[in-house]
Amino acid sequence: MTSPLRSRFRSAPLVLALVAAGVAGGAGVELAQRSAHAAPVAAVATAAPTPAGLPDLAGIAKAHGAAVVNITVEGGAHPQQAGLPGADELPEFFRRFQPPQAQGREAPVRGAGSGFIVDAGGLVLTNAHVVKNAKEVTVKLNDRREFPAKVLGIDERTDVAVLKIDAKDLPVVKLGRAANLQAGEWVMAIGSPFGFENTVTAGVVSAKSRSLPDGSGVSFIQTDVAVNPGNSGGPLFNALGEVVGINSQIYSRSGGYQGVSFAIPIELAKRVSDQIVATGKAEHVKLGVVVQEVNQALADSFKLPRPAGALVSRVEPGGAGEKAGLKAGDVIQSADGQAIVASGDLPAYLGQLTPGKAVKLQVWRDGKAQELTAKLGTADAETVAKADGDAAPAEGGRLGLALRPGDNGLVVEQASGPAAKAGLRAGDVVLSINGQPARTVDAARAAVQGGGKSVALLIQRGDARLFVPVQVG
Repeated sequence: MTSPLRSRFRSAPLVLALVAAGVAGGAGVELAQRSAHAAPVAAVATAAPTPAGLPDLAGIAKAHGAAVVNITVEGGAHPQQAGLPGADELPEFFRRFQPPQAQGREAPVRGAGSGFIVDAGGLVLTNAHVVKNAKEVTVKLNDRREFPAKVLGIDERTDVAVLKIDAKDLPVVKLGRAANLQAGEWVMAIGSPFGFENTVTAGVVSAKSRSLPDGSGVSFIQTDVAVNPGNSGGPLFNALGEVVGINSQIYSRSGGYQGVSFAIPIELAKRVSDQIVATGKAEHVKLGVVVQEVNQALADSFKLPRPAGALVSRVEPGGAGEKAGLKAGDVIQSADGQAIVASGDLPAYLGQLTPGKAVKLQVWRDGKAQELTAKLGTADAETVAKADGDAAPAEGGRLGLALRPGDNGLVVEQASGPAAKAGLRAGDVVLSINGQPARTVDAARAAVQGGGKSVALLIQRGDARLFVPVQVG
């Protein structure tokens, strides 16, 4: 697993939260009682009509709320072993939701989330992080009946889990297509934030195909629907009352909702859940490459017409990518005709496919486009590294590197000027310059002098490899 050389989120202390509510030791939430002398609320005889052009959210909630369930879990493990990882297990600024009561305590560990029924015979979809390592799982229906649940399987990569309860003739949701969503379209969530069951919140689709720095490769739906701890695993409905996603994560400084939430597209969740029901596990494809973003400086270095695509920084020996002819320095611009604009678009598209499928890739190499075909392999995870696009541009034409030959490239003895501002430091190994192997100091000097205003250095630091753009003129 590779990681960025420098965090691009250093100035924005956001929290990436998986929104399952956890409570350690059975601690609850106390609510202040309303005054006994409060004035009674007059009954409303009829519901207000839905304004023209707006979806019937009340009708959707009434029709489909019965298929949304509350999930409670109990386990005997330390919180970090019960799906609530500690701060040292995730990148800085990106944390799963872990309430203060759970930190540092031993079992029992309790938690809560949401889910929805997809089969009248008792199949329930939810998030993997809601039930991971749980010893007991209980599903509570809208009619207040409770059932012990069996976890048929979980897929941590996509954060999807399938539960089974022993019940019949249950209400079910209708599944739609996330692919048909548009930014600005109304959507609605039903779940159990902070344990308040069947809570309805609504908003709009903010964006589609969001790639998050969690390595999952999921192409998330971004919404402004209020999602909080306990909403995890609950359904996201479109204006037709169809489930188009599973509410999963939020961006937050506080651990609670701050206007940005993410849902797993239902097509992906359905593919994973069908595999789990059939085999007990889900299979994912692997191209066998590590990719990173293309910023303007890298686009200049590789003579790309615009900063778009997935830049290959590592090719796994013997993998599907190497067999297809991919090389470090290639920029993947499309897959099966689907444009790859951000690096996350590649794993998001591949995540919809199955192992063994052949994919046509258009790549940019040596200043021109060419087409390769890769037969996808099988893997548990696909790694996506991020370039540091926030490096300050440097003035002057000198690279600012003192180099010496090493076993695999040129070892940086000292970095100053443009190279230091780009993030290079002593001990880094320069493997290539603008896609050409860095074998000698003279070759490196010639490559820099013959380049443009930006030079792309492929460097290795520890186990990580990443292209770093250095402004040289």
